[in-house]
Amino acid sequence: MAREEEHTPWWRDRAILLPVASGVSLLVGLILEWFVPNAGMIALVLFWASLLLGASQFVPGALKGLFTRGKLGIGLLMTISATGAVLLGFIEEAAALAFLYSIAEALEDKAMDKARSGLRSLLALIPSTATILVRGSTRTVPVEDLAPGDVLRLAAGDRLATDGIIRSGHSSLDVSAITGESIPVEVGPGDAVLAGSINTTGALEVEATAGGTDNSLTTVVALVEQAQSEKGQRARIADRLARPLVPGVLILAIFVAVIGSLFGDPGVWIERALVVLVAASPCALAISVPVTVVSAIGAASKFGVVIKSGAAFERLGGIRHLALDKTGTLTRNQPTVAEVLTIDGISRADVLGWAAALEDHSTHPLAAAITAAAPQAPTAQQVDETAGQGITGVIDGTQIKVGSPRWLSPGPLVGQVETLESQGMTVVIVYRDDHPVGAVGVRDELRPETPEVIQSLTDEGFGITMLTGDNRRTADALAHEAGITDVRSELRPEDKAQAVADLAGRGPVAMIGDGINDAPALATADIGIAMGAKGSDAAIESADVAFTGDDLRLIPRALHHARRGRTIINQNIVLSLAIIIVLLPLAITGVLGLAAVVLVHEVAEVIVIANGLRAARTATTARPVAAGTLSTSELTHAGPHV
Repeated sequence: MAREEEHTPWWRDRAILLPVASGVSLLVGLILEWFVPNAGMIALVLFWASLLLGASQFVPGALKGLFTRGKLGIGLLMTISATGAVLLGFIEEAAALAFLYSIAEALEDKAMDKARSGLRSLLALIPSTATILVRGSTRTVPVEDLAPGDVLRLAAGDRLATDGIIRSGHSSLDVSAITGESIPVEVGPGDAVLAGSINTTGALEVEATAGGTDNSLTTVVALVEQAQSEKGQRARIADRLARPLVPGVLILAIFVAVIGSLFGDPGVWIERALVVLVAASPCALAISVPVTVVSAIGAASKFGVVIKSGAAFERLGGIRHLALDKTGTLTRNQPTVAEVLTIDGISRADVLGWAAALEDHSTHPLAAAITAAAPQAPTAQQVDETAGQGITGVIDGTQIKVGSPRWLSPGPLVGQVETLESQGMTVVIVYRDDHPVGAVGVRDELRPETPEVIQSLTDEGFGITMLTGDNRRTADALAHEAGITDVRSELRPEDKAQAVADLAGRGPVAMIGDGINDAPALATADIGIAMGAKGSDAAIESADVAFTGDDLRLIPRALHHARRGRTIINQNIVLSLAIIIVLLPLAITGVLGLAAVVLVHEVAEVIVIANGLRAARTATTARPVAAGTLSTSELTHAGPHV
């Protein structure tokens, strides 16, 4: 889980204090104007203060965007509208526009503030030094000095500094942080290994095939940074609307002023042109969208979904395809004993007890799963472990061996062992006095709610794809149980990112994962969703949405919530644009003056803000994952509160 984020309290945050000060100045000015005789000048000064304080939060950025990048955003249109009101002498109305827009934007920014530490934690997987062999002796060198061809010495517990090929030794590697495979991988001479892998048992000699600063992990960082940069260019809905609206309004105002002056009083038509600028201001649009987003994001956090940006929330509501990582997302990421095989005359408890007695002395990652399944195991003596193969010992005077099928032949159990392996299990064979007596199958099981969630999403028309670094056999077996037909296995981080990019070509896609190996895919997707309860810093940093819990039922609830919020946003956009369309001809013909136009805008703002606040409501019930399986209480507590 990511470290606790540090936020500046709002009372020390300039981005919040200035809009608040603008609002206070506006409110005090209105009170003086309405209730205190002869206080007009003081009220005017306060209106100007409110205007300048509010405008300081968006005018500089709008102008900079216009002149440096040619950006025509919603902030520029609000700037033009406020300027038009000032030129007509309506300082109070201009101050109100500036305050409302600045406070809405500030609240949205504050709600989606986040730290930038995930990529640094990703690079921390590469050790700062490595031990290399030089003419038969060992030497410690900085990882930056590693070059292809160097031979690294990797002791038990060490993390590999770069990619390479094993030249000598047998061991098990924990590659969960790199490929997402939950079960350790048995490796030996000739096997390729990746930077960041952890050697769990025996010593290895690895020939580097990449430099210390140019390997699979540094590639992951580059992919994430590139994807985040590209995603950052995707504009908000309001800004996309502002692009044609800004030049259109300016051209219309100029047209009104010029053509009107040719056939009538220039003063009248120039004033009408300024009124047109104010009439075309998207006040309701500019305010209602942030209000809706802030309301919806706050509501989502209450049921365990943290959404990091307004643009991410808008995109989440349009997702049609989901790509899901297997390990830690669809599965528990906690390997457990799934099956025990025995020969005639030997009990299941005996086989499991003998295996657990020996594994209690092992450093192999599967040992914990086996010992947990037999807490009352007998005591083993004379225990000896052979790295990458198995372990032997004596129990009650009888020799017991436990090891990989590659080391110990399954004998009469060979057919059943192959069946377990085809179901995605890792199998260890148990020998008694040099004869096979049983086998233990270990697997990372699906979360109990996984099949129901997948079925629910499929019934609603969502496309589902499973992406995993696990081997094809395991991936296919678990995907079949989950009800997923599109499976892509044995993927490296860059392969996952490419798979997501391919899926995105068919429509908006969300990637859901929890590991470092998922970071590039999370950043590449239209929406990256990190399973935050046990997720890595890199995954959470790369994602747009993070679940504070690990219940998959958060997925359909988050999608429903975002879709409802997107609907509210669309309603407000339609209403805002309809108001502009109605006001423009009335302003051009002089039917409505500035005061009437501002009044209509103010009423519209109240309506769309009230509508936007509906996004703060979260349903106490939602479409069930499967008939009778999801109660109101379970939905309410699907994830811990933020």
